[in-house]
Amino acid sequence: MSGVLSFLIVVVVVAVIGWSFLSEKITAPGPLPADKTVNIPKGDDVELTLEENGVIDNAMLMKATLLLERSRGSVKAGEYLFKQNASLQDVIDTLISGKQVLHALTIPEGLTSQQVVDRMRENDVLVGDLKAVPPEGSLMPDTYKFARGTTREQLVRTMQQEERKVVSDVWAHRTSDTVIRSPYELVTLASIVEKETGKADERPRVAGVFINRLSRNIPLQSDPTIVYGLVGGKGTLGRGILKSEVDQKTPYNTYAIVGLPPGPIANPGKAALEAVASPSRTKELYFVADGTGGHAFAETLDQHRANVLRWRQIERDAKDKVAPDAAGSVPPAPGTTPGAVPKNQRGDAGQDGNVFGDLLPTGNAASGSRSPDRFAAMPLPVMGDTNFASSGAKAAAASQANPFDDLDIEVDGVRSKEAPPVFADTDTEADTTPGPAASQMTFALSAQRQAEMRARESAYGLPAASSTLQPDRVQTAAAPEAAPPLPGGKVRIFDASEGTPLDPLRDHSYDLMTAKSVPALKALPPMPAGMAR
Repeated sequence: MSGVLSFLIVVVVVAVIGWSFLSEKITAPGPLPADKTVNIPKGDDVELTLEENGVIDNAMLMKATLLLERSRGSVKAGEYLFKQNASLQDVIDTLISGKQVLHALTIPEGLTSQQVVDRMRENDVLVGDLKAVPPEGSLMPDTYKFARGTTREQLVRTMQQEERKVVSDVWAHRTSDTVIRSPYELVTLASIVEKETGKADERPRVAGVFINRLSRNIPLQSDPTIVYGLVGGKGTLGRGILKSEVDQKTPYNTYAIVGLPPGPIANPGKAALEAVASPSRTKELYFVADGTGGHAFAETLDQHRANVLRWRQIERDAKDKVAPDAAGSVPPAPGTTPGAVPKNQRGDAGQDGNVFGDLLPTGNAASGSRSPDRFAAMPLPVMGDTNFASSGAKAAAASQANPFDDLDIEVDGVRSKEAPPVFADTDTEADTTPGPAASQMTFALSAQRQAEMRARESAYGLPAASSTLQPDRVQTAAAPEAAPPLPGGKVRIFDASEGTPLDPLRDHSYDLMTAKSVPALKALPPMPAGMAR
């Protein structure tokens, strides 16, 4: 007996010591340096996955703990968030709780069922595909949270259950005298209200207008119904509605039918459903955009027409503000005065007249003729006879005397795009002609400059120079023999490229490396009075 008792005592002591050691290990801070999300797929080794992700540092210890606690079967696969330095016991508790990371998907009000399905397919947390697009108006817009691995079919069922619950509750609280006869009609009109306005405070008022029109058998004339009749679940047209499309008969076009369309055109939210169930008490029959994101409402057609005119003016003003400078620079058509061009014709390349307006002349100067005399360059003024200001003014005037080649008209002194290029050894006509006195150009010298030149000529023994500087006195190379002029008074072009006889680099008269005789320097005479610098 004493031996058995001693053995039992030893076993108990060892168990207590072992449990104490194990308790200390499983409650000690873990190795995770920061919060971390780990996905544990079904069938994977949970302990090994956590060890590989650095959540725990001993997979065998976790297996032993789960066996001792008899909780191995309670561990659920999924995506979990583990806190920084989470102990082994914290990790086990998280796995047993099944509190997985939840992801959110927001479905805005007014999307079609096809658009909702497209958003679900873009979400990579959801799995599986949908067999068919849910019926229009059967999905409740909201923000839905789900765990990784949730199927898209499961999420659709959740949306449909929520929609039935909300519609049932709203229908139970509808006004007693409403013309809406069923929950389905409630959803149908609510979908139109949802697409017509995004302002919460306007929904009951818009719903009231539609209720009034339904009561009087007036077509609803809602633009979103035209779009749905054309593109269906696609939801958006991608452009403006054409006049022909307004008159196009489709089951959903409320310009062409009286009453509600055959079904919803989108998935309305709870607020739109409540607006239709309890609309504003109003006599208004019309509304149009007011330029602020809302609408201007009217009871009579005259009031509505005034609101429409105001809205069209807002649209025109908005277009004018897009590019006011560009719009103002476009000239009027020929025969009109500046500023009289209609706004809808501004920038229209198909209008008559040139796009530069009165920056370019009209009549013969702006004609597209190709007569040879239009290639003549403007004369070069003689520097001694004309001051710079007047010659600059004449040049500026001449440069504006003709339009541009881009407009298929000629500019005096500018080569036409169609003129042949100039190549060596050809008799291509030049674009310019010499001025009337180009060979006799003179440059007058001031009296002070002439006196200084006389003093230096005397000092260096140079011949006396004239009081004017002539270009031919400073030329070092002989000019080529003048060729006979071409018809029209134009000159020929000579080849002066490298290696040809007229190559200026072959003239070594200015070469400082050649021998030169420098006259002896004489003493300069005293400078005349008033010339000291």
